[in-house]
Amino acid sequence: MQKRGILYLLPTPLGSDDLSEVIPEGVLRIIPNLRYFFVEELRSGRRFLSAAGHRGQIESLNLFELNEHSKEIELDDYIKILEEGNDAGLLSEAGIPAVADPGASLVALAHNRGIRVVPMSGPSSIILALAGSGMNGQNFQFHGYLPVKTEERRGSIKRVEALSKSTGASQIFIETPYRNNSILSDILDICSPGTKLCIAANITLEDSFVVTKSVAEWRRERPDLNKKPCVFIL
Repeated sequence: MQKRGILYLLPTPLGSDDLSEVIPEGVLRIIPNLRYFFVEELRSGRRFLSAAGHRGQIESLNLFELNEHSKEIELDDYIKILEEGNDAGLLSEAGIPAVADPGASLVALAHNRGIRVVPMSGPSSIILALAGSGMNGQNFQFHGYLPVKTEERRGSIKRVEALSKSTGASQIFIETPYRNNSILSDILDICSPGTKLCIAANITLEDSFVVTKSVAEWRRERPDLNKKPCVFIL
């Protein structure tokens, strides 16, 4: 039987960081040895790979776009690359691949086809936010993105707050950066004054902050979160 390739889940920075500060040395050693990559966005993928060891070699690499628009037939073609014995790297737009990320579909298919999957250590905004929040790190639930439509989103926030109160578990969710201020307004309108809310913004960047306050306190001093990648925890 032909030897199959390995699918490496390669972490990327959460912003325009110095790679040596946020990406482990072991990851930076592997990347220059790979010629095949599945990337969420071609331009940012090329930029990261250039900084991570392929500077001046990008045209010799094989990059394939994998995002929410990718079709099942494309995934079948991608998995054949691994079945033919080629190692490959999976990149997300930010942080750990396949967590709240379309790359999860390729990872699932790799398992179905008997392809070895190797997740690599790196920055996860979700885990870093939880660790820095001072909230329950032993029992938590990640909800991903809440609904886009206002009424549905507000209903989801009510349910998430109720879960946090009834279970004591930290309830984690994220939002598209340009809608951060809208979801924050909904949280502060809907949630009880005593409910604890952690906002973690621009994790790993110079202007990052992870702050936990009551909803009442946030109402008195509301931050501008527009276009800042954020994690919210109730």
